Amino acid sequence: MHSNEPAFTIGVEEEYLLVDTETRALVIDPPKTMMAEAEEMCGAQVTSELLRSQIEVGSKVCQNVQEVRQDLARLRSNIIEVAGRHGLAPIAASTHPFSKWTEQKHTEKERYFDLTHEMQGAARRLVICGMHVHVGIGDDELRIDLMNQVSYFLPHLLALSCSSPFWAGRNTGLKSYRLTIFDALPRTGLPERFASWGEYQRHIKILMDAGLIPDSTRIWWDLRPSARFPTLETRIMDVCTRLDDTIALTALLVCTLRMLYRLRTRNQRWRIYTPMLIRENRWRAMRYSFDEGMIDLAKGAVVPFEDLIDEILSHVAEDAEALGCEKELADVRRILSRGTSAHRQLKDYELERANGASVEDSLKSVVDTLITDTAEGLKM
Repeated sequence: MHSNEPAFTIGVEEEYLLVDTETRALVIDPPKTMMAEAEEMCGAQVTSELLRSQIEVGSKVCQNVQEVRQDLARLRSNIIEVAGRHGLAPIAASTHPFSKWTEQKHTEKERYFDLTHEMQGAARRLVICGMHVHVGIGDDELRIDLMNQVSYFLPHLLALSCSSPFWAGRNTGLKSYRLTIFDALPRTGLPERFASWGEYQRHIKILMDAGLIPDSTRIWWDLRPSARFPTLETRIMDVCTRLDDTIALTALLVCTLRMLYRLRTRNQRWRIYTPMLIRENRWRAMRYSFDEGMIDLAKGAVVPFEDLIDEILSHVAEDAEALGCEKELADVRRILSRGTSAHRQLKDYELERANGASVEDSLKSVVDTLITDTAEGLKM
């Protein structure tokens, strides 16, 4: 590769919901000391979120996916330990199976007050968690070019990460209900296309000059140039309940970006498809995860998701080797064979119901599974 190849450093942010281990419901008002204790253990790598029942961790800047795994395992373990002292547990799921958004309290920070004042009901419903993956790409123009190209792969990443099938005690029929909530905000969904970094900045400046946004942190697309770091930030994914899945998808994303960069060095590129077609796959990912296939946009036909993944994995094989993450990338196939968190939650629920449990008890059982799976595989 070229000497000016991007660093492809990685940073991952995960948001968790905090549940009461007795009731399994979201904790409406966790003890104030809990956040202080978490900060003592994790430093600036832990932050409060919009709602008091949420907590966010962010890995350090990592050189490879193995480092990401180590750091996130430590952070998850710390949050589990601190929450446990207060009779609570974190669940890495994008929605809570039964707690209602109307009962939640907002974190008392000026930024969150401003947000809810502006967004009103659209913001008050945001009892949702995501996972954001930053990949270091120092060159501004390259970042925009890769953003345009990697948009094609966003639905595939979403399909493999689904963890929000339930909302307010109901099976929504969607594997990722989270995005139906998030898409109600402005400046969400697929990223716009820009011919250059300058064009992107001009558009941001129009919104800032009009007084609509303070800066580009208020651009909430599925994929965006980070406002704070020289990274491309992928935001479409549900938070993965199992750490193994988080790492597999991080590997898939960073390998895909390197593959697109590699093509560029040979004056080749991924074909750019219209947002209309990519949006169709995005919806299929929300609705079915990978169960009903996706459109192969080159063929113009719905094909089994496994076929699309096999194709992507063959395209990025040499990149996985160069980045030293073949093992982690291979775990993508494990997600296909054992299902996403959404699949497991629904299976768990249906099994409990079939065994005669009430709706309420079946949903509590789903929370128990989420608590267990969030803590799985953290020992290094």
